[in-house]
Amino acid sequence: MEYLFHYAWPKEELAAHLRGNGLRQALFNAPPGDWDGNERGIAALSCSRVHVMAGLVPQGADRARMRAVYVENLHWAAQQAAGAGVTLLIEPINTRDIPGFFLNREDEVHAVVEEVGAPNLKVQMDLYHCQIVEGDLAIKLRQYLPTGRIGHLQIAGVPERHEPDVGELNYAYLFKLIDELGFDGWIGCEYRPRSGKEKGGTTAGLGWMPR
Repeated sequence: MEYLFHYAWPKEELAAHLRGNGLRQALFNAPPGDWDGNERGIAALSCSRVHVMAGLVPQGADRARMRAVYVENLHWAAQQAAGAGVTLLIEPINTRDIPGFFLNREDEVHAVVEEVGAPNLKVQMDLYHCQIVEGDLAIKLRQYLPTGRIGHLQIAGVPERHEPDVGELNYAYLFKLIDELGFDGWIGCEYRPRSGKEKGGTTAGLGWMPR
């Protein structure tokens, strides 16, 4: 089980839902700041992975200075998380969904993880974002999965971000490749169901899974 933000609900209630449905919490996001105020980044449940959002680049900002601060903050955060047995994840996001987001490309995020050098700092590779920004997903999976730097994968259909059986990506092929490359982590389904709540929402759209 993964979702963006859990902070609006009591952790005891969420933990009870997880236990009652036989689920494990695979990932959630650290607080993003004032989401309604357009902040996208500034870790409660038994969750071993936390996505730390990088944030937006203000107009006219010095990107080199921002990167230096980012690396310094990740050094500190990874040290704090290590004591709790938590892996931190950072993710490149396409600028269509979040204009101005600091990280957009796989090479950028892998360079940051290498520079920080903390064993509990990993990449969250979302194949939806990667396809929109860069494409060439099979080659990138072959390039990056063997490094051990990818701690979590996410999927969605491209371009509408619906279920993965709709759109331009061949997920059957990509899943086979991911297995061949030996990835043993989680794959999160971060998409918007084609059907609205009144037509079954997420549940109605899960027919792609058996296939």
